[in-house]
Amino acid sequence: MNACPTQDALDRQYMARALQLAELGRYSTHPNPRVGCVIVQGSEVVGEGWHRRAGEPHAEVHALRQAGGRAAGATAYVTLEPCSHFGRTPPCANALIEAGVARVVAAMRDPNPQVAGSGLARLAAAGIEVRAGVLESEARALNPGFIKRMESGLPFVRVKLAMSLDGRTAMANGESQWITGPAARRAVQRLRAQSSAVLAGADSVLADGARMTVRAAELGLEGEQAALALARPPLRILIDGRLRVPLQAPFFEAGPSLVVCHQLPADPQPYTRAGAELLAVPGAAGQVSLRALLEQLAARGVHELLVEAGARLAGAFAQQGLVDEYQLFMAPCLLGSAARPLLDWPLAHMADAPRLAITGLRAVGNDWLITAVPAAAV
Repeated sequence: MNACPTQDALDRQYMARALQLAELGRYSTHPNPRVGCVIVQGSEVVGEGWHRRAGEPHAEVHALRQAGGRAAGATAYVTLEPCSHFGRTPPCANALIEAGVARVVAAMRDPNPQVAGSGLARLAAAGIEVRAGVLESEARALNPGFIKRMESGLPFVRVKLAMSLDGRTAMANGESQWITGPAARRAVQRLRAQSSAVLAGADSVLADGARMTVRAAELGLEGEQAALALARPPLRILIDGRLRVPLQAPFFEAGPSLVVCHQLPADPQPYTRAGAELLAVPGAAGQVSLRALLEQLAARGVHELLVEAGARLAGAFAQQGLVDEYQLFMAPCLLGSAARPLLDWPLAHMADAPRLAITGLRAVGNDWLITAVPAAAV
């Protein structure tokens, strides 16, 4: 005779479903976090919801609307602590109290200083039983950028690189299209779509004619998710310290952008007319200060930054310890010793070699995708 599942097992089961719902907002909730909610009355799921996009109802509201009167006395499972402050929408903690739920289980406390435990405290003060920390690691993995920005004032930096089996990214003359195949390019489009912003350097934009857009034909999404992803394009950022990229380049033809330089030009109007905002972030030796740029992007609400750059700029992010995650697409080809390296990062001794932890490895068409993070972060 099978034993009845424990309350802890049930909490984990329903929270796993809430996380599945939250995942549906991967491409559309910026600048809000991805959140899912499940409402359970007895052993029956009576309401489900997920946050679709900023300014629209949060996950709890969608689930409560579906549950109706059956929310009274129920348990609400939420992947992030219900908010307790007025933003674009009223506090979800208040909505749960008004609905008469008896218990709220949150995967994690909200790192936003405007909430930071006050949502759960408000629920508890209203006589609602609360529990936090159920599948917390999974919930944190769903919103790495939101969490990092709230906790450190910096966005989560993800560097995407495509390389051959011998670790090369382009031929000596700069030719790099295409190392990887169509499936890998679709995966990159989804990385762009989930990001708050995508960033390229002048060298890459000049060499490849890059537009850095999300392309519907290559996205590989369908239905509502595709529509939501395309409705919220990421901010396109070009680091061009000396303003070398001409305004006639495909990058500028593709729409609004942010151009980061070392010093503003005497006349910025041509950039304004091209739909580009200029931002001066001076650093040493005429270079843009990458850390200062990240701080400014976080202040603008950028959670997840996707860096698609050549060896020099990607190497600069790496050397300065600014990379949170590498997405390395590896193609089954060899480019030879004269081809360009993965990162421009001169190292003299094995002891100096930075260590990475591989957190994911999977086939993407004929290529492989390696996900790695600095070993110190594990």
